[in-house]
Amino acid sequence: MAEKLIITSALTGAITIPTQSPHLPFTPEHLIADAIACRKAGAAAVHVHARDPQNGRPLSDPDLFEPILRGINAGCDAVIGITTGGGMGMSPQDRLRVIPRYQPELASFNLGSINFSIHPVARRYKPEDYKYDWEQAYAAGTKDFIFRNTFGDMETYSAAFAQHGVRPEFEAYDVGHLYNLRFLMKNGIAKPPFWIQFVLGVLGGLAATPEDLMVMKQTADRLFGTENYRWSVIGVGYPAEFNMAAMAIMMGGHVRVGLEDNIFVGRGRLATNAELVEKVVRLAREFDREIATPDEMRQILGLKGVAATAF
Repeated sequence: MAEKLIITSALTGAITIPTQSPHLPFTPEHLIADAIACRKAGAAAVHVHARDPQNGRPLSDPDLFEPILRGINAGCDAVIGITTGGGMGMSPQDRLRVIPRYQPELASFNLGSINFSIHPVARRYKPEDYKYDWEQAYAAGTKDFIFRNTFGDMETYSAAFAQHGVRPEFEAYDVGHLYNLRFLMKNGIAKPPFWIQFVLGVLGGLAATPEDLMVMKQTADRLFGTENYRWSVIGVGYPAEFNMAAMAIMMGGHVRVGLEDNIFVGRGRLATNAELVEKVVRLAREFDREIATPDEMRQILGLKGVAATAF
Protein backbone atom coordinates (compact mmCIF):
# COMPACT_ATOMS: atom_id res chain seq x y z
CA MET A 1 0.00 0.00 0.00
CA ALA A 2 1.54 3.32 -1.11
CA GLU A 3 1.81 6.07 1.47
CA LYS A 4 -0.59 8.98 1.19
CA LEU A 5 -0.11 11.26 -1.81
CA ILE A 6 1.57 14.61 -1.23
CA ILE A 7 0.23 17.23 -3.64
CA THR A 8 2.15 20.50 -4.02
CA SER A 9 0.81 23.53 -5.86
CA ALA A 10 3.39 25.81 -7.50
CA LEU A 11 1.36 28.98 -7.60
CA THR A 12 3.14 31.33 -9.97
CA GLY A 13 6.82 30.54 -10.58
CA ALA A 14 9.09 32.90 -12.48
CA ILE A 15 8.72 31.62 -16.02
CA THR A 16 5.01 31.77 -16.87
CA ILE A 17 4.13 35.28 -18.08
CA PRO A 18 0.84 37.06 -17.31
CA THR A 19 -0.11 37.22 -20.99
CA GLN A 20 -0.37 33.42 -21.03
CA SER A 21 -3.17 33.26 -18.46
CA PRO A 22 -5.46 35.72 -16.68
CA HIS A 23 -5.44 33.33 -13.73
CA LEU A 24 -1.70 33.68 -13.00
CA PRO A 25 -1.40 35.19 -9.50
CA PHE A 26 1.25 37.78 -8.70
CA THR A 27 -0.26 40.16 -6.14
CA PRO A 28 -0.05 39.10 -2.49
CA GLU A 29 -3.83 38.99 -2.27
CA HIS A 30 -4.19 36.71 -5.28
CA LEU A 31 -1.34 34.43 -4.19
CA ILE A 32 -2.82 34.10 -0.69
CA ALA A 33 -6.30 33.38 -2.06
CA ASP A 34 -4.93 30.78 -4.48
CA ALA A 35 -2.92 29.08 -1.75
CA ILE A 36 -5.96 28.80 0.49
CA ALA A 37 -8.09 27.51 -2.40
CA CYS A 38 -5.44 24.91 -3.28
CA ARG A 39 -5.29 23.75 0.33
CA LYS A 40 -9.08 23.34 0.35
CA ALA A 41 -8.85 21.41 -2.91
CA GLY A 42 -6.40 18.91 -1.42
CA ALA A 43 -2.87 20.30 -1.69
CA ALA A 44 -0.65 19.69 1.32
CA ALA A 45 1.94 22.27 0.25
CA VAL A 46 2.32 25.42 -1.80
CA HIS A 47 5.51 26.50 -3.56
CA VAL A 48 5.96 30.28 -3.47
CA HIS A 49 7.69 32.77 -5.74
CA ALA A 50 7.29 36.55 -5.45
CA ARG A 51 6.69 39.02 -8.25
CA ASP A 52 6.21 42.73 -8.73
CA PRO A 53 2.58 43.20 -7.63
CA GLN A 54 2.10 45.92 -10.24
CA ASN A 55 3.08 44.05 -13.40
CA GLY A 56 3.94 40.46 -12.46
CA ARG A 57 7.65 40.65 -13.25
CA PRO A 58 9.72 38.16 -11.19
CA LEU A 59 11.87 39.97 -8.62
CA SER A 60 14.46 38.89 -6.06
CA ASP A 61 13.54 41.33 -3.25
CA PRO A 62 12.94 39.14 -0.17
CA ASP A 63 10.65 41.81 1.31
CA LEU A 64 8.04 40.85 -1.29
CA PHE A 65 7.62 37.44 0.32
CA GLU A 66 6.60 38.67 3.77
CA PRO A 67 2.93 39.57 3.18
CA ILE A 68 2.48 36.45 1.04
CA LEU A 69 3.94 34.05 3.61
CA ARG A 70 2.15 35.62 6.55
CA GLY A 71 -1.15 35.72 4.68
CA ILE A 72 -0.96 32.07 3.62
CA ASN A 73 0.06 31.01 7.12
CA ALA A 74 -2.84 32.92 8.64
CA GLY A 75 -5.35 31.52 6.16
CA CYS A 76 -4.52 27.79 6.08
CA ASP A 77 -2.25 25.06 7.42
CA ALA A 78 -0.43 24.27 4.17
CA VAL A 79 3.29 23.59 4.20
CA ILE A 80 4.90 26.63 2.60
CA GLY A 81 7.92 25.96 0.43
CA ILE A 82 9.94 28.93 -0.79
CA THR A 83 11.86 29.09 -4.05
CA THR A 84 15.59 29.53 -4.22
CA GLY A 85 15.35 29.19 -7.99
CA GLY A 86 14.27 32.79 -8.40
CA GLY A 87 14.10 33.90 -11.99
CA MET A 88 16.16 35.02 -14.97
CA GLY A 89 18.75 37.65 -14.10
CA MET A 90 18.94 36.79 -10.39
CA SER A 91 22.28 35.70 -8.99
CA PRO A 92 22.56 32.64 -6.73
CA GLN A 93 23.23 35.03 -3.84
CA ASP A 94 20.02 36.95 -4.60
CA ARG A 95 18.07 33.71 -4.68
CA LEU A 96 19.44 32.51 -1.34
CA ARG A 97 18.46 35.60 0.68
CA VAL A 98 15.03 34.20 1.55
CA ILE A 99 16.53 31.33 3.56
CA PRO A 100 18.01 33.21 6.56
CA ARG A 101 15.22 35.78 6.35
CA TYR A 102 12.27 33.37 6.60
CA GLN A 103 13.75 29.99 7.63
CA PRO A 104 10.94 28.02 5.95
CA GLU A 105 10.12 24.37 6.54
CA LEU A 106 10.99 23.56 2.94
CA ALA A 107 12.75 25.26 0.03
CA SER A 108 13.80 24.31 -3.47
CA PHE A 109 17.41 23.26 -4.04
CA ASN A 110 18.41 22.96 -7.69
CA LEU A 111 20.91 20.22 -8.46
CA GLY A 112 22.73 21.57 -11.48
CA SER A 113 23.13 24.25 -14.12
CA ILE A 114 21.06 23.90 -17.28
CA ASN A 115 19.81 25.81 -20.29
CA PHE A 116 16.30 26.76 -19.14
CA SER A 117 14.20 28.31 -21.87
CA ILE A 118 10.68 29.30 -22.85
CA HIS A 119 11.75 31.33 -25.88
CA PRO A 120 9.25 29.58 -28.20
CA VAL A 121 6.48 31.22 -26.13
CA ALA A 122 7.60 34.63 -27.40
CA ARG A 123 6.60 33.63 -30.94
CA ARG A 124 3.02 32.81 -29.96
CA TYR A 125 1.98 36.41 -29.35
CA LYS A 126 2.07 39.60 -31.39
CA PRO A 127 3.82 42.55 -29.73
CA GLU A 128 0.49 44.27 -29.17
CA ASP A 129 -0.93 41.22 -27.40
CA TYR A 130 1.39 41.38 -24.38
CA LYS A 131 -0.16 42.73 -21.19
CA TYR A 132 3.07 44.25 -19.86
CA ASP A 133 6.07 45.74 -21.62
CA TRP A 134 8.65 43.45 -19.96
CA GLU A 135 7.15 40.13 -21.06
CA GLN A 136 8.22 39.74 -24.69
CA ALA A 137 11.89 40.49 -24.05
CA TYR A 138 11.86 38.32 -20.94
CA ALA A 139 10.45 35.28 -22.74
CA ALA A 140 12.67 35.73 -25.81
CA GLY A 141 15.72 36.32 -23.60
CA THR A 142 15.50 32.86 -22.07
CA LYS A 143 16.99 31.54 -25.32
CA ASP A 144 20.39 32.57 -23.93
CA PHE A 145 19.64 31.90 -20.26
CA ILE A 146 21.84 29.54 -18.28
CA PHE A 147 20.21 28.60 -14.97
CA ARG A 148 23.28 28.59 -12.76
CA ASN A 149 23.68 26.04 -9.98
CA THR A 150 27.38 25.22 -9.67
CA PHE A 151 28.92 22.86 -7.13
CA GLY A 152 30.13 25.94 -5.26
CA ASP A 153 26.59 27.33 -5.22
CA MET A 154 25.20 24.03 -4.00
CA GLU A 155 27.75 23.83 -1.19
CA THR A 156 26.83 27.36 -0.07
CA TYR A 157 23.12 26.58 -0.26
CA SER A 158 23.51 23.36 1.69
CA ALA A 159 25.28 25.15 4.54
CA ALA A 160 22.56 27.82 4.70
CA PHE A 161 19.78 25.25 4.67
CA ALA A 162 21.42 23.28 7.47
CA GLN A 163 22.05 26.40 9.56
CA HIS A 164 18.41 27.42 9.44
CA GLY A 165 16.76 24.00 9.67
CA VAL A 166 15.33 24.10 6.15
CA ARG A 167 14.54 20.82 4.40
CA PRO A 168 15.85 20.83 0.81
CA GLU A 169 13.46 19.97 -1.98
CA PHE A 170 16.01 18.72 -4.48
CA GLU A 171 15.09 19.62 -8.07
CA ALA A 172 16.51 17.25 -10.69
CA TYR A 173 16.02 18.19 -14.35
CA ASP A 174 18.26 15.50 -15.79
CA VAL A 175 19.95 12.23 -14.85
CA GLY A 176 23.24 14.02 -14.23
CA HIS A 177 21.59 16.01 -11.46
CA LEU A 178 21.00 12.80 -9.54
CA TYR A 179 24.70 12.03 -9.84
CA ASN A 180 25.40 15.54 -8.52
CA LEU A 181 23.30 14.72 -5.47
CA ARG A 182 25.20 11.46 -5.09
CA PHE A 183 28.43 13.49 -5.08
CA LEU A 184 27.05 15.86 -2.44
CA MET A 185 26.02 12.86 -0.34
CA LYS A 186 29.39 11.11 -0.63
CA ASN A 187 31.16 14.29 0.44
CA GLY A 188 28.91 14.94 3.43
CA ILE A 189 27.32 18.04 1.92
CA ALA A 190 23.82 16.52 1.69
CA LYS A 191 22.44 13.83 3.95
CA PRO A 192 19.65 11.35 3.24
CA PRO A 193 16.78 10.73 3.36
CA PHE A 194 16.18 13.01 0.39
CA TRP A 195 13.03 14.67 -0.97
CA ILE A 196 13.58 14.79 -4.74
CA GLN A 197 11.45 16.30 -7.48
CA PHE A 198 11.92 14.97 -11.00
CA VAL A 199 11.35 18.05 -13.17
CA LEU A 200 10.42 16.83 -16.64
CA GLY A 201 9.49 18.81 -19.73
CA VAL A 202 11.60 21.97 -19.37
CA LEU A 203 13.30 22.96 -22.61
CA GLY A 204 16.92 22.22 -21.68
CA GLY A 205 16.19 19.20 -19.49
CA LEU A 206 14.67 15.74 -19.87
CA ALA A 207 11.31 15.42 -21.59
CA ALA A 208 8.11 14.53 -19.75
CA THR A 209 7.74 11.01 -21.10
CA PRO A 210 7.10 7.70 -19.32
CA GLU A 211 10.53 6.52 -20.43
CA ASP A 212 12.31 9.54 -18.96
CA LEU A 213 10.42 9.27 -15.68
CA MET A 214 11.37 5.60 -15.42
CA VAL A 215 15.03 6.44 -16.10
CA MET A 216 15.00 9.02 -13.30
CA LYS A 217 13.29 6.66 -10.86
CA GLN A 218 15.55 3.70 -11.67
CA THR A 219 18.67 5.87 -11.44
CA ALA A 220 17.63 7.29 -8.07
CA ASP A 221 16.87 3.77 -6.80
CA ARG A 222 20.33 2.63 -7.83
CA LEU A 223 22.20 5.67 -6.47
CA PHE A 224 20.40 6.11 -3.16
CA GLY A 225 18.35 2.99 -2.43
CA THR A 226 14.58 3.22 -2.19
CA GLU A 227 14.74 3.62 1.57
CA ASN A 228 16.84 6.81 1.35
CA TYR A 229 14.58 9.08 -0.67
CA ARG A 230 11.05 10.02 -1.59
CA TRP A 231 10.13 11.57 -4.89
CA SER A 232 7.62 13.81 -6.57
CA VAL A 233 7.21 14.59 -10.25
CA ILE A 234 6.67 17.84 -12.12
CA GLY A 235 5.34 17.50 -15.64
CA VAL A 236 5.81 20.79 -17.48
CA GLY A 237 3.06 21.69 -19.91
CA TYR A 238 -0.20 20.05 -20.94
CA PRO A 239 -0.98 17.15 -20.97
CA ALA A 240 2.42 16.25 -19.48
CA GLU A 241 1.48 17.51 -16.04
CA PHE A 242 -1.33 14.99 -15.70
CA ASN A 243 0.39 12.15 -17.56
CA MET A 244 3.29 12.36 -15.12
CA ALA A 245 0.90 12.76 -12.18
CA ALA A 246 -0.95 9.56 -13.10
CA MET A 247 2.32 7.65 -13.30
CA ALA A 248 3.52 8.98 -9.96
CA ILE A 249 0.22 8.07 -8.31
CA MET A 250 0.53 4.50 -9.59
CA MET A 251 4.24 4.19 -8.78
CA GLY A 252 4.05 5.43 -5.19
CA GLY A 253 5.53 8.86 -5.86
CA HIS A 254 4.07 12.29 -5.23
CA VAL A 255 2.89 15.13 -7.47
CA ARG A 256 3.38 18.85 -8.09
CA VAL A 257 0.98 20.86 -10.21
CA GLY A 258 0.41 24.59 -10.61
CA LEU A 259 0.48 27.53 -13.00
CA GLU A 260 4.27 27.69 -12.67
CA ASP A 261 4.39 24.48 -14.70
CA ASN A 262 1.19 24.27 -16.77
CA ILE A 263 -1.69 26.64 -17.51
CA PHE A 264 -4.29 24.17 -18.84
CA VAL A 265 -6.71 21.83 -17.05
CA GLY A 266 -8.03 20.41 -20.32
CA ARG A 267 -7.32 20.79 -24.01
CA GLY A 268 -7.48 24.56 -24.61
CA ARG A 269 -9.07 25.20 -21.18
CA LEU A 270 -7.13 27.64 -19.04
CA ALA A 271 -6.96 26.59 -15.41
CA THR A 272 -6.84 28.11 -11.97
CA ASN A 273 -4.36 26.66 -9.52
CA ALA A 274 -7.16 25.07 -7.52
CA GLU A 275 -8.57 23.36 -10.63
CA LEU A 276 -5.21 21.73 -11.28
CA VAL A 277 -5.15 20.37 -7.72
CA GLU A 278 -8.74 19.15 -8.02
CA LYS A 279 -7.90 17.19 -11.17
CA VAL A 280 -5.00 15.40 -9.45
CA VAL A 281 -7.25 14.59 -6.50
CA ARG A 282 -9.73 13.01 -8.92
CA LEU A 283 -6.96 10.95 -10.51
CA ALA A 284 -5.75 9.80 -7.11
CA ARG A 285 -9.23 8.71 -6.12
CA GLU A 286 -9.58 6.67 -9.28
CA PHE A 287 -6.45 4.78 -8.22
CA ASP A 288 -7.55 4.56 -4.56
CA ARG A 289 -4.57 6.64 -3.40
CA GLU A 290 -5.33 8.63 -0.27
CA ILE A 291 -4.36 12.31 -0.06
CA ALA A 292 -1.90 13.52 2.58
CA THR A 293 -2.76 16.46 4.83
CA PRO A 294 -0.12 19.09 5.62
CA ASP A 295 0.57 17.51 9.01
CA GLU A 296 0.92 14.09 7.38
CA MET A 297 3.35 15.60 4.88
CA ARG A 298 5.35 17.06 7.76
CA GLN A 299 5.51 13.63 9.34
CA ILE A 300 6.43 11.85 6.10
CA LEU A 301 9.26 14.29 5.31
CA GLY A 302 10.35 15.10 8.84
CA LEU A 303 9.68 18.83 8.56
CA LYS A 304 10.27 21.10 11.54
CA GLY A 305 6.77 22.64 11.64
CA VAL A 306 5.56 26.14 10.93
CA ALA A 307 6.20 27.32 14.52
CA ALA A 308 9.93 27.05 13.84
CA THR A 309 9.82 29.35 10.79
CA ALA A 310 10.37 33.12 10.81
CA PHE A 311 7.01 34.14 9.39
